[in-house]
Amino acid sequence: MAGPGFSFFGAEERKNIDVVMRTWALNRHAHDVPQYTTFVRRFELATESVFGAPYCVAVNSGTSALLTALAAVGVGPGDEVIVPGYTFIAPIAAIVHAGAVPVLAEIDESFTLDPADVEARITPRTRAIMAVHMLGAPCDLDALRKLADRHRLLLLEDVAQSCGATYRGRHLGTHGHAGAFSLGQFTVITSGDGGFVLLPDEHLYRRAYSFQNQGWYPGRTDWGKGDVLFGLNLRMSELAGAVACAQLEKLDQVLAACRHRKHRLLMAIPDLSGFGVRRRTLHDPAGECGTLLVYVFDQPAHAQAVAKALDTGTMAQSGRHYYGHMPALTAIKEGEVAPCPFQRPARTQDYRVGALPFTDALLSRSVAISVGVSDSYMGAGFGLTVRSLDDEIDEVADRFATAVITTSA
Repeated sequence: MAGPGFSFFGAEERKNIDVVMRTWALNRHAHDVPQYTTFVRRFELATESVFGAPYCVAVNSGTSALLTALAAVGVGPGDEVIVPGYTFIAPIAAIVHAGAVPVLAEIDESFTLDPADVEARITPRTRAIMAVHMLGAPCDLDALRKLADRHRLLLLEDVAQSCGATYRGRHLGTHGHAGAFSLGQFTVITSGDGGFVLLPDEHLYRRAYSFQNQGWYPGRTDWGKGDVLFGLNLRMSELAGAVACAQLEKLDQVLAACRHRKHRLLMAIPDLSGFGVRRRTLHDPAGECGTLLVYVFDQPAHAQAVAKALDTGTMAQSGRHYYGHMPALTAIKEGEVAPCPFQRPARTQDYRVGALPFTDALLSRSVAISVGVSDSYMGAGFGLTVRSLDDEIDEVADRFATAVITTSA
């Protein structure tokens, strides 16, 4: 099980790793190798160019990217951050560790934030909206941007599952005040572990750099222009940077492979609307990654029957991508320290299953077909790989259509 980038590992990644091993420049600063630009720095510069972002800071994971983004924009104790109830646990955990309060909001049939529900949850304590671009496709960024501007809120993007996707021709991660990315095993491109943050201006860049690198200023200097911060050590390793550089060069190739196979699969699956099933809503079909194909059923029993026939599960069985499977959330109580070692978060809303009825119902009646991301933990245990040929695509299409038809009421 892995994301599509893992399938493209080859000579380029090995060549870069060999350079690191020859120079022994294992740290992003390469203190003992003068006149050498590390792979981590090369990755940051290349990422700025590829995504059209003014600044990039590489870190050691997607979760570190989220925490760094929150630190850069100044989200902290007492602030509320609106986040979808369908997301990997990382953005919620980062919000809690920042001392802020996660406010869960409904998703719609795009499986991303429902802007109307977001607006209904804004309070005087709301500081930011966390737009999580789930399953390879963008949120409704036009609506969320208008909301953020009208209420003077920060707009943050979690692009962990949608690296390379665009919205209205512009890369995800560049629409808000910060964009956080993962380079983990299940992402579009991967360095095994790793992540990065895109920032729109120098001030936020300096804060992000300082936070992930022990409070130093860019270039690891003791003195410089910018805010004084207590930073952490969240740096990307040079070995991860070497792999990330090679993978970034393959991003267009990886996306083209995913998109081609998804289009081929869509053409092979017949119209099933007469059987009470439809495809997920996409806010920008041309901009999605093409890593997953999601179907929404009218009836949860039908979705569950189809999932069983395909030896997979509904989206409600997506592990810690669904708030109902996050025990740390339900453990949040006034004065209870257990869910977070550093905070005693106040329980400001009900995090138990049933708090988001539309999200609960939608996930229970939806089934995902993997195209580039194969991960049964997130409900994508059936489908293709990014290397699948036409005969395998046709077989998957036939199995899915047969299951839908034979299990319909």
